[in-house]
Parts: sequence; C-alpha cells; structure tokens
Amino acid sequence: MDVIRCRWADPASELYTAYHDQEWGRPEHNDRKLFEMLILEGFQAGLSWITILKKREAFRRAFDHFDPAVVAGYGPEKLESLMADPGIVRNRRKIEASVKNAAVFLEIQREFGSFDRYLWGFTQGRVIWNTDSQVRASSELSDRVSADLKRRGMKFVGTVIIYSFLQAVGVVNDHEAGCWCYPG
Repeated sequence: MDVIRCRWADPASELYTAYHDQEWGRPEHNDRKLFEMLILEGFQAGLSWITILKKREAFRRAFDHFDPAVVAGYGPEKLESLMADPGIVRNRRKIEASVKNAAVFLEIQREFGSFDRYLWGFTQGRVIWNTDSQVRASSELSDRVSADLKRRGMKFVGTVIIYSFLQAVGVVNDHEAGCWCYPG
C-alpha cells in the first residue's frame, strides 16, 4: 500500500520522504537541533529545500555540527574557509548572519534557560495544528517570533523563513489532510 504524504514530499526523493516522515512537523526541543534548523532555513531563502537537504551533511561538518557556542566564535579565517567550501551554500551574508545569530541564540539561552523554552513560550508549549486546507507562508505567530528575533539582532529571520522554521520544528503542524502525518 502506498503511503500518502504531503504534496511537497516528492515520493521519488528519499531525502524528501525521510525528512517529511521523520522530522517535519514533529515537535523538536533539542536546542542544537533548533539552532541547526534555524540556520538551515535562513540558508534556504531563495533556494529550494531539496538543495539544503542535499547539502545538510556538508553544512553539519562545516558549521561544527551546529554548536552555537563554536559558531558564535568564528573569526575571519573560518568565514573565508566557509566561503571556499563547495559543499555548502556560499553566500557571505548568510554565513555572517549565522555567526551573529549564534551569538543571539546564546543570549536567548542565557535569558530563558534554553532556546526551546523561549521558542515554545510563544505557544505556551502547544503545537499549532492547522487543520484547514489553507496554504500559508506566514502567520501572526511567525510575525511575532520574527519581529522578536530581529529586535534581538538576528538576520535572515523574516516571517516567511520563521514560518518555515516553525513548521520544520513542529511548533506549527501543517501536514495536509490525507497525509499519514495529518493530525485528524
């Protein structure tokens, strides 16, 4: 029997189906994984998600497995080595934003005890289940999270990027009706 998935999860792509089935829309509470997804969503801006998925392991290697304390300390030499790494998306503004965002991420951890507590505090720990058929690129929630992250100094955290992030880490569940992951 064929498994029914969301339309975006190309059944011909093992990367897409594995990502859809094992990660997307599942509540994530591990700070390092939250940092990884925040950075990857920023790199995805203007590109397809499959491009990022194909480069994910290279990103993990290049960005020290998304340890925000390490990334926040990157200096000019590391930035140049990232710009020379063909395994990742070599966009200087996105790379520099990742370093700045790591520093802000650490500040949020210090203020709230964890980034998880900060992020899930926007919904009082509840998943937002979108059970209608409306396709969204942003929401009032992504507007609020985006505005707060920008106020704190993060870059590449516009409302559309943040909405994708919220979907990816399960704060928002937008699995389509008929998908085996749909909450109905």
